[in-house]
Amino acid sequence: MHGSRPVYSSDWVGLDLVDVEIPDGARFEHHVVRSPRPAVGTVVVGPAGVLLLYRHRFITGTWGWEVPAGGVDVDESLPAAAAREVLEETGWRPGPLRRLHGYHPSNGLSDQRFELFLASGASYVGEPSDPGESSRVEWVPAAEVRRLVAAGEVQDGLSVTALLWWLAFEA
Repeated sequence: MHGSRPVYSSDWVGLDLVDVEIPDGARFEHHVVRSPRPAVGTVVVGPAGVLLLYRHRFITGTWGWEVPAGGVDVDESLPAAAAREVLEETGWRPGPLRRLHGYHPSNGLSDQRFELFLASGASYVGEPSDPGESSRVEWVPAAEVRRLVAAGEVQDGLSVTALLWWLAFEA
């Protein structure tokens, strides 16, 4: 990497042109999407199954099932952000959290990082404080979660990865 220049920047996202040289000696400018803070997603598991949201994403024009997820606020710990997002989006306070995995979902284009958590159980607090997040919140049995993933009804990468990780290593 020989240098970088910002094209656009906000509190949520940035776009840089980066002057790079690859191992064969070729040198060029590459667009890089910058994410100033990671995002978190949580698989909340209880006796009735997994807590999921059904929502519309205007960017892709799709409806699908998702795990509670969102951005990490400045000076907020990853577990605190995961717990906050679950409560805001579902109205359920998650039980003890454990980190599952962290990864870069598109490392050829972006430095964005996702951190995944598992919550054991949850306590109902009330209606979600951010009701615009989804059209419904449901506890979905594990067998149905497997079917939803296989049928392509879980569209976003964070949720697919979180649920497949849970199904492969935790369920």
